[in-house]
Amino acid sequence: MKVSFILHYVFNITTLRAQYGMIMIRGSYDIYDYEIVRDPFIEGGYTKAIRASRLFGSEKSPRRGKVRDVYDLGDELLLFHTDRISAFDRVLNSLIPYKGVFLTLLSTYWFVKSKHIYPNHFLEQVNERTIRVLKAQRIDIEWIIRGYLYGSAWRAYSKGIRTISGVKLPNGLQLAEELPEPILTPTTKSEHGHDREITKKEIIANGILTPDEWNEIEEACFRLYEFYQSEARKVGLIIADLKLEFGRYKGNIIQIDEPPTHDSARIWIAKYYEPGKTQEEYCLDKEFLRRYLRLIGYAGEGEPPNIPWPIVKQVAIRVKGAYEVLAGLRRAEDLELMGLKEAIKVTK
Repeated sequence: MKVSFILHYVFNITTLRAQYGMIMIRGSYDIYDYEIVRDPFIEGGYTKAIRASRLFGSEKSPRRGKVRDVYDLGDELLLFHTDRISAFDRVLNSLIPYKGVFLTLLSTYWFVKSKHIYPNHFLEQVNERTIRVLKAQRIDIEWIIRGYLYGSAWRAYSKGIRTISGVKLPNGLQLAEELPEPILTPTTKSEHGHDREITKKEIIANGILTPDEWNEIEEACFRLYEFYQSEARKVGLIIADLKLEFGRYKGNIIQIDEPPTHDSARIWIAKYYEPGKTQEEYCLDKEFLRRYLRLIGYAGEGEPPNIPWPIVKQVAIRVKGAYEVLAGLRRAEDLELMGLKEAIKVTK
């Protein structure tokens, strides 16, 4: 069996520093739980898709999120990006090869490039899947910044609702239309189950933030979105909306978690963008997968289905493509994308 790797993107695991006490030099990948799967980028090749990590062996177990393993180092954290993928608040059985590599690379790229806009928790990229960050006290709010009318905001708007998270929208807008100006629609952050919308008034009344803290984060959200959107437009992409998180560190508020990636933002290719229509066919975000799951009748209830290889491959191409296009390494029009309808035909 031919086993291949994208060496251009993969650093040696021994670059994890000895100061962290990690089990590194064993000549194998026994610090990972992995599966040998088809390589989405090398014809006839196979690669290791990482399901979970054990960077410290049995001495220190991580907190496992939906896609990341988080190691607590006291004043700092190590964030390890696996190849797991989630949808509808469920971790799927299928892995997306190299997903963790490209989420790490894009997170590093954005955190370094945007730190002059607003401070963040990033310290360094340790290896191809791991970044070292400051350990902040997380503020349990997800800050959704929307530049376009889509997703849950569109679903509410299409039912006649004109005020979303305390923000009043004008009449006459259509699906995927650019909003007159970006809006902030925060939600609660729940470890289990669905998040819910929450307003500025509720956030302050519940003591989650002071009025001054709200104002600071609100301004940071719009400044960051403006920056990300500007950078995306330079390379022919649109960031329709994104999720941001913040935390408190030594008396200050900083950006934490992740910047706009395949998993945390809607990223559209401007070439294919058309108001009034759905955008999942050629997007570079997780909505491609979510749309596929809905079409086969899965929306989070029951056992998640296994994802057929053509869909896995297209998701991998989108994760890689989001990084390469945003980082200026490849043009969006050169990505080997297959539309969702075409990909579904191939699976049959």
